[in-house]
Amino acid sequence: MNLDGNQDSIREAIDAGLLAGAVTMAWQGGKVLQVNELGHRDVNAGLPMQRDTIFRIASMTKPVTVAAAMSMIEEGRLALTDRVDQWLPELGDVRVMADPAGPLESTVPLRRPITVDDLMTHRSGLAYAFSVGPPLSRAYGKLMFRQDQDRWLAEVAKLPLAHQPGDRLTYSHSTDVLGIALSRIEGKPLADVLDARVLGPLGMSDTGFKVSVEGRRRAATMYQLDENGLRDDVMGPAPVTLPTFCTGGAGLWSTADDYLAFARMLLGGGTVDGVRVLSEESVRSMRTDRLTDQQKTYPFLGMPFWRGRGFGLNLSVVTDAAQSRQLYGPGGLGTFSWPGAYGTWWQADPSADLIMLYLIQNLPDLSSEAAAAAVAGNTSLAKLQAAQPRFVRRTYQALDS
Repeated sequence: MNLDGNQDSIREAIDAGLLAGAVTMAWQGGKVLQVNELGHRDVNAGLPMQRDTIFRIASMTKPVTVAAAMSMIEEGRLALTDRVDQWLPELGDVRVMADPAGPLESTVPLRRPITVDDLMTHRSGLAYAFSVGPPLSRAYGKLMFRQDQDRWLAEVAKLPLAHQPGDRLTYSHSTDVLGIALSRIEGKPLADVLDARVLGPLGMSDTGFKVSVEGRRRAATMYQLDENGLRDDVMGPAPVTLPTFCTGGAGLWSTADDYLAFARMLLGGGTVDGVRVLSEESVRSMRTDRLTDQQKTYPFLGMPFWRGRGFGLNLSVVTDAAQSRQLYGPGGLGTFSWPGAYGTWWQADPSADLIMLYLIQNLPDLSSEAAAAAVAGNTSLAKLQAAQPRFVRRTYQALDS
């Protein structure tokens, strides 16, 4: 079995100047089959990508926060059906937009309170600036993360919900809000909650909301692809102190080996190497589709994402392998995943006992102009976006052969 061919599409993107570098990993049946260290973590400094390079993992943070919440549910600290306003009173009397197109002032009352389940499945009615249209998108765009979690939540609570809780899935700040709830229930910062319940038990010593001084030297630089090629260092250096607001939806840094441990825990029913982090029931809940057929008729960020797929507790889940494969590549029934906005991706396939990771640092352009360019077939963008699915397909082909 030779997996080397899965590097080709990534090398092509690097050689074309569309990507600085990548770290990928394939694990199967209890062992790492392959690690690819391609290109540079910092092009100008000539620093190569390495297995222990530290990446901003964006929304790959979300399942980690949910896992911490599930461990608290096991202890009876909260329940999926609990209304969240008992810890987050700011959300107790939030209003709902009468019409998704506005105006913001035209609202109706909640039909029922927001629950923990709503936050974990993005059915709360909260949103992101890029997941809804104006005028709500503009209001979300003004939210500032450089303040403490209480002030931020107070700002969020002033905005109307995009829809009634439970009605549908709108990708959102729900996991950031969940993180605030966990922090308040435990009476400690979210960073400490994640360390105690997930990161520490799994030995994820390179994962957190900050990096060590030594870790900063291993951190990958963030790039952005525009019409002139790769823009350098668009997000600045990795922080060595905790941010004012540790965001449970997007704030973690991690490495390939650290996140592999987390994915192995979920694939293994809650245990890794004899260490139990979650019960089998908790993991089954995370990996079980919770969307209704009606909710799957709504596109996800403009894509028909739910064709052959469902959504558990912040994990996408393959419900029909043949349908899912047409749009999103190989992965047997029950394959689960959740990617990050900066190009970081992973999936665990129970049918093949296989975990794959693909880590890059590419800041996306979420503007309408960029979307129009993508639709028009921007070849540079298309070539970059094709690198990851080709890596996945070629890995499966090599394993199948």
